[in-house]
Amino acid sequence: MLPSIKLQTLSHQYKARKPEEIYFVTFTIIDWIDIFTRPLYKQIIIDSLDFCCKNKGLNLYAFCLMSNHLHLLVSAKGHYALSDIIRDFKKYTSKKITEAIQNENESRKAWLLNAFSFHASYNKRFQDYKVWQDGYHAVECDSAVILQQKLDYIHHNPVRAHIVAEPQHYLYSSAANYAGEGGLLDVLIAI
Repeated sequence: MLPSIKLQTLSHQYKARKPEEIYFVTFTIIDWIDIFTRPLYKQIIIDSLDFCCKNKGLNLYAFCLMSNHLHLLVSAKGHYALSDIIRDFKKYTSKKITEAIQNENESRKAWLLNAFSFHASYNKRFQDYKVWQDGYHAVECDSAVILQQKLDYIHHNPVRAHIVAEPQHYLYSSAANYAGEGGLLDVLIAI
């Protein structure tokens, strides 16, 4: 009995429970596949984040889209639930990414669709393809110290990956917004 209680506690440890708080969340592509190497797939994420901010109640404070994962600092507006926004975002982007793979000149088409199909076959919630790993590992940013730590982590991700020398030079991040240069998306400045 004790191990099952511990497992249940761990499975709910990283849920967004306080809608008014800002959360650091990460979404990862299954098997850490580098899907966001093509501008088309990156644009799907940017457009979807923009839509969620304008229509689904998402407050976006920071983001960084890497080749196989997405980091966000987010909260939900008013009566919206962050878990619902995230669910809809992941479902929609999964569909759009697989449609783009099928319809575009993608050299990895068969391999990508096979990988996404394989992972969908293990879960009845998914009909054809599973693009994102389950969960989103929400970490509550309930202090200025934690918020600054997560903001720095997000913005320095492309620097640590040796993609750019300075965080604000990475196009698919909000680091430019924080440097006063504007970016692909409007964000709420957290600090």
